[in-house]
Amino acid sequence: MNRLRSLSVALLSFGFLLAAVALGTSQKAPPAVAEVPEKPAEAPKFWKGNLHTHSLWSDGDDYPEMIADWYKTHGYHFLTLSDHNILSDGERWIPSEITPVRKKATEKYAARFGENWLERCVVKDVPQVRLKPLREFRSLLEEHKKFLLIPGEEVTHAFAKRPIHMNAINLRDLIKPVDGATAEEAIRVNMKAIYDQQKKTGWPGIAFLNHPNFGWGVRAEDLFAIEELKYFEVFNGHPGVRNYGDATHASSERIWDILLAVRLEKLKLPIVYGVATDDAHGYHEFGAGKVNPGRGWIMVRSYHLSAEGIVKAMHAGDFYATSGVTLKEIGAKDGLLQLKIAVEEGVKYTTEFVATMAGIKIEATPVTDSEGKELDVTKRYPADIGKVVATSTDAEPSYRFTGKELYVRAKVTSTKPHPNPYQTGDVECAWTQPVVPSR
Repeated sequence: MNRLRSLSVALLSFGFLLAAVALGTSQKAPPAVAEVPEKPAEAPKFWKGNLHTHSLWSDGDDYPEMIADWYKTHGYHFLTLSDHNILSDGERWIPSEITPVRKKATEKYAARFGENWLERCVVKDVPQVRLKPLREFRSLLEEHKKFLLIPGEEVTHAFAKRPIHMNAINLRDLIKPVDGATAEEAIRVNMKAIYDQQKKTGWPGIAFLNHPNFGWGVRAEDLFAIEELKYFEVFNGHPGVRNYGDATHASSERIWDILLAVRLEKLKLPIVYGVATDDAHGYHEFGAGKVNPGRGWIMVRSYHLSAEGIVKAMHAGDFYATSGVTLKEIGAKDGLLQLKIAVEEGVKYTTEFVATMAGIKIEATPVTDSEGKELDVTKRYPADIGKVVATSTDAEPSYRFTGKELYVRAKVTSTKPHPNPYQTGDVECAWTQPVVPSR
């Protein structure tokens, strides 16, 4: 009996062995490393955004959700609500019917998001509505690869009654304005505070100087030596910021060219990039003279629609400013600055390539009044600063570098009237970033 049991066990073991061998010969062993198909990298795309807008958190006339909804439904991909010296954070209640405009805004707010979204109360017979902070309403509007809200603040300050405003983008904590002994120092210390916070928190961001001609607050000379200055509003949609200057004051675009020339030729400092924004405050009455959205924006080329992706691309200068003209491509390659304009039927385009040449003698002449007294405004500089060196009416204009340029930038002007202009008679334009050619 024991011998039979042993023989059975041996035969059973041998059967298992044969089965295992058969199984091994019929199936291949899995590879040591899984083979993952290689995914081709997606090309970066242009994202449309506005970085300067105001809401009821400061002096805008609409609720932040309504403003964000306007931008989203009008084709924007990102937005910063940059209220004055405040972040959209904390507990705040406002009168909901204090003026006809406020009452209208509240009615539209309830109609759009539903009465159950609003939080209401009455304080001393005054109806109130709670302002939702960004952290509460952003999930209501943000969509992956479609729309993004980036926190920010307009750091609002002054020197000797001259307004000095700067926008801080992708900010975590509120920046309190810091005094400076001069306008230049006031800009420097506040920009330094913005960048210091970003280094401390690890939140990448940018800071830019707003509307230099608002209240004639900032002269070109105030900006030359500020190493922290990397961005500058070349166009602002607020009708009171005096983008175009006048007979006494340089335009914002002229200040930009003077700034670039002095920094590159004399001070050996980096270029300053140009930004276009709305600076919108009014969202219920539209037209010339109103402070509306939709007048100026930036197009940023990035792989990702994220705050970090937008900031990284802007630091690389991979964006352009516009009031309506769309560019399909911008690039400096093989000694050429090249553009491709998204041409609209019936619209003509003129591209001016603007440059300042190396070795230029930069001399400044004070501006004086009728009695010969020097005025505290941007001085006069040679006409060869910011000179148009080439013009094209092609849909794909290009400029060949000579190697003598300090920088070259392009401005594209269309014949299409702006639908809601900064100033009556304005047409749609675009501004590329200055390029320093390799020598």
